[in-house]
Amino acid sequence: MKTHIFAFVIGLLIANTLFAQNIAGQWNGILKVQGTQLRIVFNISKTENGYVSTMDSPDQGAKGIPVTSTSFENSTLKLVASNLGIEYQGTLGTDNVIVGNFKQGGMSFPLNLSKGTTEAQKPVRPQEPKKPYPYSDEEVTFENTKAGIKLAGTLTLPSKSGNFPAVILISGSGAQNRDEELMGHKPFLVLSDFLTRNGIAVLRFDDRGTAASTGDFKTATSADFASDVEAGLAYLQTRKEIDKKKIGLMGHSEGGIIAPMVASNSKDISFIVLLAGTGIPGDRLLLLQEELIFKASGMSDNKLQIIKRINSLVFELVKKSNSVDQLTADLTNLLKQEVKNYPDRPGNISDDDFVKDQVNEVVNPWMLNFIKYDPATALAKVKCPVLAVNGAKDLQVPPKENLEAIKNALLKGGNTKVTTIEFPGLNHLFQECKTGLPAEYSTIEQTFSPIAMSDILKWIQMQTK
Repeated sequence: MKTHIFAFVIGLLIANTLFAQNIAGQWNGILKVQGTQLRIVFNISKTENGYVSTMDSPDQGAKGIPVTSTSFENSTLKLVASNLGIEYQGTLGTDNVIVGNFKQGGMSFPLNLSKGTTEAQKPVRPQEPKKPYPYSDEEVTFENTKAGIKLAGTLTLPSKSGNFPAVILISGSGAQNRDEELMGHKPFLVLSDFLTRNGIAVLRFDDRGTAASTGDFKTATSADFASDVEAGLAYLQTRKEIDKKKIGLMGHSEGGIIAPMVASNSKDISFIVLLAGTGIPGDRLLLLQEELIFKASGMSDNKLQIIKRINSLVFELVKKSNSVDQLTADLTNLLKQEVKNYPDRPGNISDDDFVKDQVNEVVNPWMLNFIKYDPATALAKVKCPVLAVNGAKDLQVPPKENLEAIKNALLKGGNTKVTTIEFPGLNHLFQECKTGLPAEYSTIEQTFSPIAMSDILKWIQMQTK
């Protein structure tokens, strides 16, 4: 989901020395948070009035994140990325290293920057397969003619000849490559390897506008991504190695919303697997998600209730709106009234800029669609067998509420071919974990629980025998 796993994506830096150096260029650092290491790249440009900046977080696949406010006086750099709730302050020394700290959510962490290349300690990922693989691994491209874009991916086949059941993997929210790479993990690489070694062909592909796929990711909604999956389905149907009557979809997180969209409109899907898929409306999910994550992160109940109240008002305006212009005006008026109440708000930014940034976070095609969308609509139309699984410690898609909602929606539509599993001790990525917090993901060596993969495989084999 659109988690605020980016909550630990840091704000930008800019520096100058006592000697009025031009600090334009690229600055690099490593942020260490609860055992997590994130490479941070700050891209600084000089203007007539000072400097402007953007930030990249390579380990999270994030590029060009804007910094709201940048100032540099007396060797002290101050940065604010209000859309992430971040403040940074650092001092440039004679060794050309900026030594500083960034604050977010009431917490402070050290972050030093230099112009030299920095490398995080390479994480141990024992489940990632290494070539040569004992199966066929083919780079493929296919077109979404409706959108006028070309999608690039990888098709793995148990062998070069045969007629195999197949699965299309559908990634979660955010721009993801074919491996659904995030926080140093490649879940879809691990999943595709496991399934293909066990007789299942797998198609996984880069999201539109990401890696080798064309198109515009920023303007796309879940419905657009569903059309990309339909294009992948059409491609698989052209392959002689694929059993056309045994093609399924497996979607993770937002992919668990998209899979039912496709299956509800196609008779060519023989089964779907929802990995931490949602069954409740987007606004309700976001409120539950923030409550669980903020509470587990140590936020006080008082602050949490303030945020929940404000966001509830925001979501109600979104759901009632039919005009983006009017919604923008309504949200601006609301948040101007609430801006002084917002907890842990960055102090180095004007009220107007803070409100503008918050409004822009909401008023984009994906978020507007997500807040309004009820997954039960498509689920009630799905007629093929469905497996819905969650980790018991998933804080992004709470298992109890969503598994129950998915099952109820399917049953309401007359589909009794539904299996739900809640795996003890697993998080949103299906890792064995301690807290379930997104900050923990990269610190865990395991990419995907073998127990969960085995149970998923057994269910697919039952549908395809």
